Amino acid sequence: MDIKFKSFFTEELSISEIQVAMDNDEITSKELVMYYLNRMAMYDQNGPIINSMLEINPEAIFIAEALDHERRIKGARGPLHGIPVVLKDNIETNDFMHTSAGTIALENHIANQDAFLVKRIREAGAVIVGKANMTELANGMSSEMWAGYSSRGGQTLNPYGDPQLFVGGSSSGSAVAVASNFTMLSVGTETDASILSPAIQNSVVGIKPTVGLISRHGIIPFTYSQDTPGPFARTVTDAAILLGALTGIDQNDVATYKSEGRIKQDYTIFLDSNGLNGAKIGIFNDAPKAYIESGEYDESLFKNAIQVLIEQGATVIEDIEIPSIHREWKGDVMLYELKHSLDNYLAKLPSHMTVHSLSDLIQFNISIKEKALKYGQDKLERTERLSNTLRSPEYLKSKIEDLYFSQDQGIDYALKKYDLDAIVFPSYIGSTISAKAGYPSIAIPAGYMESGRPFGITFASTAFSEGILLKLAFAFEQATKLREPPKF
Repeated sequence: MDIKFKSFFTEELSISEIQVAMDNDEITSKELVMYYLNRMAMYDQNGPIINSMLEINPEAIFIAEALDHERRIKGARGPLHGIPVVLKDNIETNDFMHTSAGTIALENHIANQDAFLVKRIREAGAVIVGKANMTELANGMSSEMWAGYSSRGGQTLNPYGDPQLFVGGSSSGSAVAVASNFTMLSVGTETDASILSPAIQNSVVGIKPTVGLISRHGIIPFTYSQDTPGPFARTVTDAAILLGALTGIDQNDVATYKSEGRIKQDYTIFLDSNGLNGAKIGIFNDAPKAYIESGEYDESLFKNAIQVLIEQGATVIEDIEIPSIHREWKGDVMLYELKHSLDNYLAKLPSHMTVHSLSDLIQFNISIKEKALKYGQDKLERTERLSNTLRSPEYLKSKIEDLYFSQDQGIDYALKKYDLDAIVFPSYIGSTISAKAGYPSIAIPAGYMESGRPFGITFASTAFSEGILLKLAFAFEQATKLREPPKF
């Protein structure tokens, strides 16, 4: 029989709408969690089988009930009290859920502590309802692997139309779960495009913050230089709320020390519907040919977005130059750091675990190749052959070049030359230069192609400019309100 939920539930609700309803006793956190679990059962694991969820928190309903009781006797802790959140499967939780980064080798791995960001959102009163599927090892496994695929979880689908539509990755499930209304919020991670790409492909808001704004401690690593967690939501406001809950100085992540005095606990203070008025925005139009031919670019939608900026009072400078953006970025930094960081992570796993090094992981995958190696593991094998030190001249030179060309001859160069507040890129083509720089970006929906495929734009700027980017993205969102939910 079909389960009947209160008429209050519609396809999509915002955090503020939920909080008002909870304060007025119209709904409870328990009912909200049950509603999302029901949608997962109907659409994620049945029907179209979107497959964004890898694991469900068996205690989610109990946690929601406890938070409902706390609200009645003490009041709400804040805007996230009782709000469901989904985590990418590389984020550690010390509960009954596993943390595997999509690998079969780690499918029974239970962390001995919560990641720093998990502690933060638990303290804020959020309900962690599950772990999301992801591109295995954050796309560190195989050059042939499809975005959104993991050997543990299978293939995550894009909810907008054709099942073969590119879903984006590696935080695929985190974006899709929000887009499909299986949760209100989720947390992904990015090394390069892993938040921005799935946000664009699935018509949600994704924030890739400055590296160091949010602690990486308790996350299965890819690199030291570029990794960062970040929020997904259906609105800029909800993304800003989650961003504020995730930030904090963490003694276990030295990168957060540079955030001292720059962190905001409430990023909603920057939200201004007139935020584009008077802003100076550079437009990057020099999209690579391969991107234009990929089907991800829509010139008319991008021009429409630029027109909105102008109509909202922004000074727009077209065809800005970013000298280094099309340089051949080497993969040395990421591969050397993947070798070092993942080997270190695996070495610290409990003795009963099957793998304790990259070599162990490769051999384990070979032993169950029918299950684990659908797309092979050429990236892992290439990485494993590298030295497990970070003193090689190739690595050191590449690391210095990455910073110089992404910052001094990249984002900061353009901002200074044209006196800009931010740069707008079509889709997520600015992801690499921003990732190399460790600088923030916000991806936001900007319409749909004739095929129904989502299109979006990315606002980017210099270190710790999240407030500026949120102001601009919010004003664009309020002027357009282009996002539409997928139709199952």
